[in-house]
Amino acid sequence: MKIIIIGCGKVGTSVIKQLSQEKHDIAIVDKNTELVEELSGKYDVLGIGGNGASSNVLMEAGIENADFLIAVTESDEVNLLCCLFAKKAGKCETIARVRNPIYNKEIKYIKDELSLSMVINPEYAAATEIARILRMPSAIEINTFAKGRVELLKFKLKSESILHGMSLIDISNILKCDVLICAVERGDDVFIPTGQFILRANDLISIIASPENASIFFKKISIETNQAKSVMIVGGGRITHYLGEQLSSIGISIKIIETKMEICEELSDNLPEAIVIHGDGTNYELLNEEGIENTDAFATLTGFDEGNIMLSLFAKYRTKAKLITKINKRTFNEVVENLDLGTIIQPEYIAGEYIINYIRGRQNSTGSNVESLYKIIEDRVEALEFSLKEDSDVTNIQLVDLKLKENLLVACINRNGKIIIPRGHHSLLIGDTVIIVTTNLGLDNIKDILKG
Repeated sequence: MKIIIIGCGKVGTSVIKQLSQEKHDIAIVDKNTELVEELSGKYDVLGIGGNGASSNVLMEAGIENADFLIAVTESDEVNLLCCLFAKKAGKCETIARVRNPIYNKEIKYIKDELSLSMVINPEYAAATEIARILRMPSAIEINTFAKGRVELLKFKLKSESILHGMSLIDISNILKCDVLICAVERGDDVFIPTGQFILRANDLISIIASPENASIFFKKISIETNQAKSVMIVGGGRITHYLGEQLSSIGISIKIIETKMEICEELSDNLPEAIVIHGDGTNYELLNEEGIENTDAFATLTGFDEGNIMLSLFAKYRTKAKLITKINKRTFNEVVENLDLGTIIQPEYIAGEYIINYIRGRQNSTGSNVESLYKIIEDRVEALEFSLKEDSDVTNIQLVDLKLKENLLVACINRNGKIIIPRGHHSLLIGDTVIIVTTNLGLDNIKDILKG
């Protein structure tokens, strides 16, 4: 597909990296010519220095033949203008990043009037991810497939867990849960485990199951699955604004600590059910006074990564609360992977993933059969949802007889709404959607699961 990406910030770079790996024809546009040169050389894409809202620049990028224009600059207005010009100059689908909460209230009107295919708000998307996690605090990460019928959850195995020292085949025989352990992170190593794989304390385990079966599994291994009742948030930015709205609607009590009085006043007006405290959230005495030891969840959502990390580390030793840590700079990834910071939230990365999934879904209607994709272990393990629309080399054959690639699992089958955790005797049929978990990155077709 021919794709034009305007804006090479964090979201833009994330999208450029992924789409270039998938061999799309990509043109990137940004006013920062040095950045454009760097990215165009690194990812082998066409780079154009200039204003993406210029019709001349769009023509140079090939707007007349483009399938998608993705506008993710820092300016909402520029993004919307780029999409408007793209509609006038070509016949492509348009995606705009729109962050301002004022526009968010009118997003349906804006989307309809400008004929946008998608509007992405990184902060709103991040808030949605946090709210999802707080519904099941035992999980570090939750992704959904099959329109919510299947969940992929990640959690950390504690030393006192009954799973410590057990093999996967023993877990299946003893617990008898319709759940599949599909990936394990152990230090720097990543495993797509077989039945003989033995779990150890501190492993990060990814499981796939229906929501009901996931709940049964967690109860059998004595992990609490109840929704958080209270959350303390440090930082009153846009994520907190959106998160407060979502949590209030599901009955979670909210306490927000913010240093700027004007933001406190705005939050108090917009979130009447929340307790808003004007104070320094990095003041440990204040956190203790406000009851950090008694909160069910603690989220550090300030604009400073270092402060968020230190606050979460402090909370780790003061409370048993679910920890949520916002981090913007992906250069910190190697450091934070070795720290117990709970759920890591990266708004720009989440937004990029939403965009990629939308494009994959649209590509599916024009040839590819990938419905959605999640990088469950960044740049190392992918979970892909394929739609089987016709007979192929993988259909009507028992899984045990398929010559699958190494480090690849057929993790789940959705057959007309019935969720199947497959065993060797199962077969893939036309009409199924199937979830594949693998370290073989960039699969584009269900047939790619087979050895060459």
